[in-house]
Order: sequence, then structure tokens, then C-alpha cells
Amino acid sequence: MFDLVKVIFMVVEIKKIDRFHYEIPKEGNMRVPGMVIGNEEIISQLKSDSESNPQWNPVNQIKNMASLPGVVNYSFALADVHVGYGAVIGSVNAFDMKEGVITFAGVGYDINCGVHSLVAPVSAKQVEAKKKELAETLFKDIPAGIGSEGQLKLNSGEMDEVLEKGAAFAVARGFGTKNDLKFIEEEGCISGANSENVSAKAKERAYKQIGTLGSGNHYCEVQEVEKVFDEEAAKAYGLAKGGVAISIHCGSRALGHQIGGDYIPLLEAAAKKYNISLPDREMVCAPIASEEGQKYFSAVKAGCNAAFANRQVIGVLVKRAFAKVFGIDEDEVKTLYDVGHNTAKEETHNVGQKRTKLLVQRKGSTRGFGPGREEVPTKYRKVGQPVLVGGTMGTHSYILKGTNKAMEETFGSTIHGAGRLMSRTRALKERTGQEILADLAAKGIIVKSRSIKGIAEEAPGAYKDIEGVVGIMQGAGISERVARLKPIVCVKG
Repeated sequence: MFDLVKVIFMVVEIKKIDRFHYEIPKEGNMRVPGMVIGNEEIISQLKSDSESNPQWNPVNQIKNMASLPGVVNYSFALADVHVGYGAVIGSVNAFDMKEGVITFAGVGYDINCGVHSLVAPVSAKQVEAKKKELAETLFKDIPAGIGSEGQLKLNSGEMDEVLEKGAAFAVARGFGTKNDLKFIEEEGCISGANSENVSAKAKERAYKQIGTLGSGNHYCEVQEVEKVFDEEAAKAYGLAKGGVAISIHCGSRALGHQIGGDYIPLLEAAAKKYNISLPDREMVCAPIASEEGQKYFSAVKAGCNAAFANRQVIGVLVKRAFAKVFGIDEDEVKTLYDVGHNTAKEETHNVGQKRTKLLVQRKGSTRGFGPGREEVPTKYRKVGQPVLVGGTMGTHSYILKGTNKAMEETFGSTIHGAGRLMSRTRALKERTGQEILADLAAKGIIVKSRSIKGIAEEAPGAYKDIEGVVGIMQGAGISERVARLKPIVCVKG
């Protein structure tokens, strides 16, 4: 049986359209083709993954998402693609609001994991002179790691406000200003969230976690603006060569995970109720317009809002740390942008020649809207939305900008990071955390972490080459380079 499955896969065609576009043609129950934005190396890796594991692999997952009701145009996988739960990480799938479904696989457990970026009014040289003090201050002041607690201790009523008001709740409690909200996706609050559709257990797990970094691949990194590629966009974003940016990568923490766990049984029952044929049990879903679909959608929105609030609080803690170390006012550290990459969003896009409301599910991919789109902050609207792309603690990160081609092709979506190359289990076998810390220290990078094991799991070598991944998206015209960032200090859980 194993060999038969393998042979069947081997005859599946992955058709090269051009240098950066590869189509997985419709077959079987697929309603649309798959589309990988990659290169020959990435396609070779996808084929290798499929041969080594004929059942659980990225190609099958792309095809499975392409089989769900109401999916339109293509099931997209981007250059940071790798296997995930149900759907690949690095995926974009858009569904017709009337005919389509909302699926847990398209969002995942870490709802609205994303990046909150800041720009500091100091130079990289100034940070170098005080990087040890800055690292210690950030490590002390930003709660991180499993079991960490934030400065906001909430009761049940306040938790409901977080779920429905998002980052505005954090601002109302003294963390930041209303101006910050202008530079957060959806201004930090997705409308339609209903706290009643989030379980008491999920809320309980989040009472003490707003303003905490978490563990795993979550981090706070101080970065030098090493190179500017687009002067106009960089100026609009407040970036200059030799300047300093800070990236905060985290999400909704235990709350998002609990929402996912709570809704899997409901979505599984809904799929049976509405006679939706699932290509894989991990694809549990419900029609968007159904009671079950709307209930889950509102819970996802609530999870997104909690993540926005979480990152807003951490952003202010970073501002205060810089104020302590450099003797500046915390408001001099500006919010550049905040964008999520595990979301389900109702958006309007072109389908053929028609403007259509769609549910765009991004998993390990980020919104990257082009110039002129009203959702982009006024300050950035002429050049396009900032796209915050994380690398690793030993490699570059990037700030890109959204393009009109992305609006036409990928529903205004692009990569969120480098994408994993190896599993955490394999990474642990490759090198120790102490070895990695020593290598990074030799490069002048200070890493402060509460978990040596976590350092090994998140080793730079466990991820794809960020330069290649960004280059693919640039080559495909989906997003364009604005600035390259070099790590100076990284704080992890």
C-alpha cells in the first residue's frame, strides 16, 4: 500500500509556469489548482518531502485546501512553505462568503501570531555601546517563557473587553497612545468578535498572559537597519541606514491554542452535518454562513484582538526599556507597524473582473496590501503596506512593502518569515543551545533566553535561507525589499 501511494504521487505533475510560479493541476476532488510561489529548489524539496512521507506532506496539504467548498482562484503556498497541521504554513486560501467554508487548518492554533515593529531614535552605534545593558533590561522587563505573567492582571469582565476591543484596551490601560493604533492592522481591533463564543477555560488561561512574549519561536529583537533598498518607502516608514528597529514576534498565546482545541469538535460535527467531504480529518470546517461557522469566526476574531493587545503591551515595555537605557522619552520610540500571520479576514478582492467579498485565510503568511488600499495607514498609502518578515536570531530580517501585483494575484498576501527547514526534533539533534549561543556571541549578537533547549530548537540552521525566500517574492513581484535588518540583541522565552 505504501509503494502504491508513492507511485501515485510520483505521476502527479507540478507544472512550471515561469521562474517563480509552479502549478499543481486540478485532479480528483480539487476545485481549483494549487500554486506555489517558489523556485526549483523549493519544488525539489516539496517533492522530496512527499516521497519520504506520502500521506503527510506539503503537496497533499495544498491539494486538500484546494478541495474545500467555495475556494477561489488557487490554493496558494508561498516561498516559506512547510508542512503544518491540516494546511501548510505559508498558505493563502480565499473563500466565497456564500459558498465557502472556514476551516481550522487555515488558521491554526496560534491565532494572530504576528510581528509588532518599532523604530528607535538612536543609532546602531549607540546601541552597540550599551547592548549588554539593553539586553539585560529587556530580558528583565519583558515577561517571557512558559508560565510567565504580564503586568495586566485581568478579571473575566476585563478579559471580555480585551477580546472585543483589542489593542485599544491596552491603550486605555496606559500602554501606548491612540496614535499607535493607526499603525496596527485593522487599527488593532477586528470588528465582530464575540467574547461569549470564547470558552471560560480559554479566558482563564489568558488572564495573566497579556503582555507576555511566550516561548518557542517568539522573540523580541533589536536590529540594525543594515541596508536600505527603497529610499522612498524607507523614509515613509521612518527607516534609515544605521538606524535601529525592534521586532516583537508573538501571538495570542494559550488563549488562541484553547480556542482551536475547543472548536475542532464543533467543526468536525458541522462538516458531517452539512455533508462536507473532508480530504483529511485535520480539515474540519463549517460553511462560513452557518451558525457554527459564524461562531468560530467570531472566536478567531477575538483571538486576533487578544494578540493585538498582547503585542501592544510588549511594544510599550520595549519603549520604556529604551527610555531607561538611553535617557529618552518612551514616546520617541515609534510604532512602525503591526501585522498578523495566522488569521481569517473578510476582505474585498477581484475575482475575475468582479469585486468580491471573500474570507481570506492566511496561515504563516501575512497581509501585504499594495499602494492606494484604504486599509493601509495614510502615512504609508502611497508606497504600500509595510511587511515585517522575520529571519532568525543569527540571520537577517527584512521589511518589505506590499505591491499591486500581490493584490491581483495572492489576495494581497506574502511571506511571514524564512520558514522552517527542519523539525524541532531534528534541530535538537544537530547542535546544542550552548554551541549556538557561542557562535552568535562571536558574531556580536547577544541572545537572552530562559530555555537552552529553545535556543537549539530555533537554531538559524533550522530555517530556510531568508535571502532566497525574500528574493523569490521580490522576483515574483509579490513584495519588494525596503530594508534589511541585522540582529544585535535577541530576547527569547
